Amino acid sequence: MSGFRQEELSIQKTNKKGSMKKRMALLVCMVMGMTMMIGCGNSSESEEEVAITLFAAKSLNTVMEELIQLYNETNPNVKIVGSYDSSGTLMTQIEEGAACDVFFSAAQKQMDQLDLEDGLVEEGTRYNVVNNQVCVVTWKGSGTEVTGLSDMGKADSIALADGSVPVGKYTRQAMVNAGMLEAADDVSTIPTETVSQALGGVEINECANVGAVAAAVAEGSNEVGTVYYSDTYGLEDRLEILEMVSYDLTGNVIYPVAQIKNGEASKEEAAAAKDFVEFLISEEAKLVFQNYCFDTDVE
Repeated sequence: MSGFRQEELSIQKTNKKGSMKKRMALLVCMVMGMTMMIGCGNSSESEEEVAITLFAAKSLNTVMEELIQLYNETNPNVKIVGSYDSSGTLMTQIEEGAACDVFFSAAQKQMDQLDLEDGLVEEGTRYNVVNNQVCVVTWKGSGTEVTGLSDMGKADSIALADGSVPVGKYTRQAMVNAGMLEAADDVSTIPTETVSQALGGVEINECANVGAVAAAVAEGSNEVGTVYYSDTYGLEDRLEILEMVSYDLTGNVIYPVAQIKNGEASKEEAAAAKDFVEFLISEEAKLVFQNYCFDTDVE
């Protein structure tokens, strides 16, 4: 074979090799590009944030913030926005159309209204979570003569939630059962002025929620008040418990939770709300509630 022919064949082989290398390089780039696109798609989906709104009783404020952090350790993409106030106020807001995904009440009355009367609770998502106990408290070093519920009238002033607030209702129920107030079909309707008269005309600072009662007593604005046992958590150096009022007088102080029907919620948000409710009745959550002085032995 002539030298010219050999050189031509050599060039053709070189061109074929170069062309094959180019095709292989192009194929690798295409595969890498597709992999990156798929990877980016999964990353975007996994990092997509879902937001749900929690309405919870004021007495749950501190413990719920810890529980939300704990839940987010395994569900980092669920943003839970908490709103804390008296259960009566929150119930009214929900009835008036406020967007809410989970309601955690300090009493059955408000949950019954939303569930049985208004039909706003998602079926199968209502649970009794914790029990609490009403306490008569004073500020540390007050030197009060008050020893408990029966002689609260000895105080110069009392911080007391109104009857629409669960702790105010339970206090009134205890006073009725102790013979300090006349019975009523609905004790929550007993005016604060009537309570004052029953206690000898003592000055009463009517508070909008249990947090306001605890603050008023802790800072010494009022000599005594009634709060939940859980509200004394973190205020041990400022509040003194004079009496833990018997369940025989108040009845059980059950806190129910439920998912609320929210027409504005997406399918993902509704699923997250249901999952968060399930988390709140888990054994892991119970340990946290117990650390904050709640009783988790409920049915």
